[in-house]
Amino acid sequence: MTQSKINIIAEIGTSHEGSIEKARQLVDAAAWAGADTIKFQWVYADEILHPKTGFVHLPTGDIPLYERFRQLECPVSFYKEMLDYVHSKGCKFCCSPFGLRSLRELLEIKPDYVKVASPELNHYPMLRALADYRAKTGAAEVPVILSSGVSRKEDIQKAIDIVGREKVSLLHCITSYPAPEEEYNIKVISNLKKDFDIETGLSDHSLDPVLVPVLSVACGGSVIEKHITLSRETKGLDDPVALEPEAFALMVHTVHQTEATFRHYGAEVGMERTIEQLSEQYNHERVMAVLGDGIKRLAPAEEANYGRTNRSLHFMRDMKRGEIIGADDIAVLRTEKVLTPGLTPDWLDKVTGARLARDVEDGAGVKKEDIL
Repeated sequence: MTQSKINIIAEIGTSHEGSIEKARQLVDAAAWAGADTIKFQWVYADEILHPKTGFVHLPTGDIPLYERFRQLECPVSFYKEMLDYVHSKGCKFCCSPFGLRSLRELLEIKPDYVKVASPELNHYPMLRALADYRAKTGAAEVPVILSSGVSRKEDIQKAIDIVGREKVSLLHCITSYPAPEEEYNIKVISNLKKDFDIETGLSDHSLDPVLVPVLSVACGGSVIEKHITLSRETKGLDDPVALEPEAFALMVHTVHQTEATFRHYGAEVGMERTIEQLSEQYNHERVMAVLGDGIKRLAPAEEANYGRTNRSLHFMRDMKRGEIIGADDIAVLRTEKVLTPGLTPDWLDKVTGARLARDVEDGAGVKKEDIL
């Protein structure tokens, strides 16, 4: 049997809710469904959000989003146990850090992949720390996967310039939950591969287990990341857009079928047959809409979030005009709900040590007019 060249990642994320038992059940489900790699998220709330960022709506009521992330924090021992358990199932272990502390602790347990999530594509301090570590150990020792949701082409270029191309994969993504299939513009995958000379794939937040993943393979993608959950009815943050195990297994099966079709028939005929088969199930117009024109742009579903979901600079305390901004006075955070985005993280060194031109509030995004 020919070995697959597609790396299928089951994104558990924080669906385990901090429970080792549930995490093991999710790993079991992912391995059973045919995942090659199983992914977690290394959460520290203060690396992701400001406490004033706003509320998340849950069936049990509204709670501060910051507190929701606090509830999902786990000790280092949790991730080490999960790494060992994932390996015991014959799968690779992948994890997303969200800041310098989680990155450092993740690298200490030696993951098989480090995943940079879409909102962290412009977390330049974290990317530089990752690049420095790879320079010391050798890039082959620390493969990296970059997600490119809610980003422009120049944002991707900046991230790649920092992290490099060796043992780096780039995933096309729409940062919307759920992401509309017709906005996926899957042809971008093959164009990103050519433009950046890099392995490409898909981080998929659409609800269908077949349409978008199969077309990503048809367009040359070799990595597919999709959320998995034991049930869409459970209360994990991403459970409503995750696949249950049977649907995940269906995705794996159809992806491998598509891969076999291309291996047997070649790219041109393989694409024709894939479009024909999908058109019977979804209709031809919808399939062609999902393929799109291949030009990298923000999808309509994520356009309004550009600058809010990505990282920017925020004040961490009330400060008075004339004060000097110290390293602990600002943080590289997602803006998310109610706060105003600040300057992009490449301003961090310029802002640190600058004098305030006016009073500022805790949580506010840092603006050019704030500094002298």
